[in-house]
Amino acid sequence: MLTIGLFGTCGDSKWRDRFMEVYKQQDIPFFNPQVDDWEPEMAVEEARHLAEDEIILFPVTNETYGLGSISEVGFSILNAIKLDDRRDFVIMIQQELDPSLDDEKLKKESLRGRALVFQHLKKLAFGNVYLVNSLQEMLEVSLTLYEAAKIKNQVKRFALSKKE
Repeated sequence: MLTIGLFGTCGDSKWRDRFMEVYKQQDIPFFNPQVDDWEPEMAVEEARHLAEDEIILFPVTNETYGLGSISEVGFSILNAIKLDDRRDFVIMIQQELDPSLDDEKLKKESLRGRALVFQHLKKLAFGNVYLVNSLQEMLEVSLTLYEAAKIKNQVKRFALSKKE
C-alpha cells in the first residue's frame, strides 16, 4: 500500500501534526513512528516502514541537537535507497539550532554533523532524493510525490493486467 513514512526529529517535536492533519483530510495513508510510550518491539514495525514505504520524509529540525537523527538520515536513507531505488526520500536538515539549545559542545557537534550530512546529500546524484528547505516545502513535495506514485501504481497495474 502506498504510504508516507514520517521519520526524522522526534522527542517533543510537533512537526508531524500539520502533516497528519493534511494527510487525513486527503485520505493519504501515513506511518508515524513517534508514540508517547515507545517500546523496543516497535522497532520491527518502524524498520519495516523505513524499508517499504514509497515516500519517506526525514526532517532534522532545529528544536533538538538531533545527533541521532543526523546519523540515522545518513545511514538509513542510503541503505533504504540501496534496497529499492524506486521510492522517494524528502530530506530537510535545518542548519541552525533553536537558541534554547545552549550546550556548546553538543551544539558544535550538531552543527558540524548537519553541515556534513547536508553537503554529502547535495553531492549525490539520486533522482529520488529531494532536499528541501522548510517543512512547508516538505509537505508540498510529499503531496506531489504521492500523486505521482498513485499514477505510477496505476500504470504498473495496467501493464501487469496486459501480461495476463
